[in-house]
Amino acid sequence: MKNIRIILIAFLIAINASAQQTPAPQHKGEITLKGGTAHIGNGKVIENSIIFIEDGKITGVYDAKSTTMEPKGEVIDVTGKHIYPGFIAADTTLGLVEISAVRATEDQDEIGEFNPHIEAIIAYNAESKVVESMRPNGVLIAQTVPQGGTISGTSSVVQLDAWNWEDAVVERGDGVHLNWPSSFKRGRWWLGEEPGYSPNKSYTEDITEIKDFIKQSSAYSGGENDVTNLTYGAMKSILDGDNNLYIHVDGEKEILDVLRFKTEMNLDHVVLVGAYRGYKIADEIAKANVPVILARVHSLPGAEDDDYDVSFKMAKTLSDAGVLVALGNSGEYWQSRNIPFYAGQITAYGMSFEDALSLITLNTAKIMGIDATLGSLEEGKDATLFVSTGNALEMKGNNVEKAMIKGRNISLESHQTELWKRYMEKYSR
Repeated sequence: MKNIRIILIAFLIAINASAQQTPAPQHKGEITLKGGTAHIGNGKVIENSIIFIEDGKITGVYDAKSTTMEPKGEVIDVTGKHIYPGFIAADTTLGLVEISAVRATEDQDEIGEFNPHIEAIIAYNAESKVVESMRPNGVLIAQTVPQGGTISGTSSVVQLDAWNWEDAVVERGDGVHLNWPSSFKRGRWWLGEEPGYSPNKSYTEDITEIKDFIKQSSAYSGGENDVTNLTYGAMKSILDGDNNLYIHVDGEKEILDVLRFKTEMNLDHVVLVGAYRGYKIADEIAKANVPVILARVHSLPGAEDDDYDVSFKMAKTLSDAGVLVALGNSGEYWQSRNIPFYAGQITAYGMSFEDALSLITLNTAKIMGIDATLGSLEEGKDATLFVSTGNALEMKGNNVEKAMIKGRNISLESHQTELWKRYMEKYSR
């Protein structure tokens, strides 16, 4: 009986080990990508490019027709293919949830209303099967965001090929997430309330509570304290303007209230997340110099009288007004792999492919404060990029053949690709 148990345990360990992809080793040496169409990420395209990489960094991006630079190191011919900066998935719960129907695999929220000191990165599961399913679509970077409460906690930016959360970190603590109250609330029939929407009588009170918390945090950070308060202390980077305060808000009135709140509380770096009605007041948002991370583009209209394509048009409307826009995922995890197709959808509504690409690369990096190393194919930045045989913003064109994170040649295998190969072989016999 004892031997059977040992064999069973060894078998289970072997199955689990085989299911995980070993992270690629650190890159040393020189690589040249030659002949591909380079989509820089800043709106520019080089149709016949030559890209130099050394020790995980991009050392040069040139037009092969006009440069005298010769390939060096390992030369990879990507003629006829497309090279993109790694896509960045914003506003996700990647690594925090594995199976939403199994509570034990969820670690995305914490008890309490004001939790800026709670870091999502501590709970990040680098070996998640969901995380590895992002890479075959070109999603190589993600923002993992806590959920729940008034202030959910602090997010971090991760790269998606790591042994553990320490290896995964790109930017630890890029900002705190605040869920702005709604001026309307839905009736809870189970409590005897009238169905439908009605004015939220506690809306002003809820905002006052948030303001009081900010003021108390400011007083704590600006004075000498004998007792440590982790909650107030975690707001210091926001008050000092070092990190973002991501405010999740949708309504037109609520967004305007957030803009006033930003001014009143003297907050330098506020980012609107979701901002469903933001397109109606795009000029006001632009004037306030507040970036926007839109919600999942592949979503139904929020109200009966909304245009059917309202979600598809928002990005261009805001961009045309001068707002720095990125595409987000509404706190989803597995749907984050579809972010290139969100950008592709927007191109059918007036935005160019290269501008749409910026919504999931350079714009996102700028908002998160990681654009010095990520978001575009430029000299001095990390060689976090991928090669696709077609247009990566289209479902049929997104066929990633090679991907790098800091020059590391990462695996594109996942549980899903294994199943695809398995059943392709079965039905091709």
